[in-house]
Amino acid sequence: MTDALWYFARGSGVVSLLLLTVVVALGIGSRSGRPAFGLPRFAVSLLHRNAALLAIVFLVGHVLSLLFDPYAQLRLLDTVLPFAGHYRPVWQGLGTLGFDLLVALVGTSLLRHRLGARVWRTVHWLAYLCWPVALLHGLGTGTDNGTWWLWAISIACVVVVVAALAWRISPNFSRFPARADRAVAPRLRPHLEEVK
Repeated sequence: MTDALWYFARGSGVVSLLLLTVVVALGIGSRSGRPAFGLPRFAVSLLHRNAALLAIVFLVGHVLSLLFDPYAQLRLLDTVLPFAGHYRPVWQGLGTLGFDLLVALVGTSLLRHRLGARVWRTVHWLAYLCWPVALLHGLGTGTDNGTWWLWAISIACVVVVVAALAWRISPNFSRFPARADRAVAPRLRPHLEEVK
């Protein structure tokens, strides 16, 4: 049974990182207000939300399996208080910090209608911090931290997020182009009337 917990903890951690990468890339891409990645806006939004929920499920599975795994010797305190663990405290603490940030994101998302859009959006920016913290946690702790396949997966995740960021800061990225067209249209009306 302990081997199963150990394998599940490792696998669910990697799957969580992959899903968080998808969430971050879709979050960056959906800010344009136009279709991204060849998908309509509503599909990008649904995929972003569902990937985030699935990442949370795998992350909770990751933490729970480590709590019950006798090899990991993770304490309940280690899951909420960063850098308090005995095993590689910095790297484990980054995982705890990422988990705490994700809990804050989930909590504010559930209370979004009570908090207001501005507060929710401010806290939601923590997602951009959660991803690199999770990436560093995965590379620095665990029994797979030096394996080629984990480094390959991590590099692929970095490439995806950097590509999304590069697109975001490129001149081809325009926020909400439909809104810009509506804002320009009233200024062009007098000139269009003169042409007629």
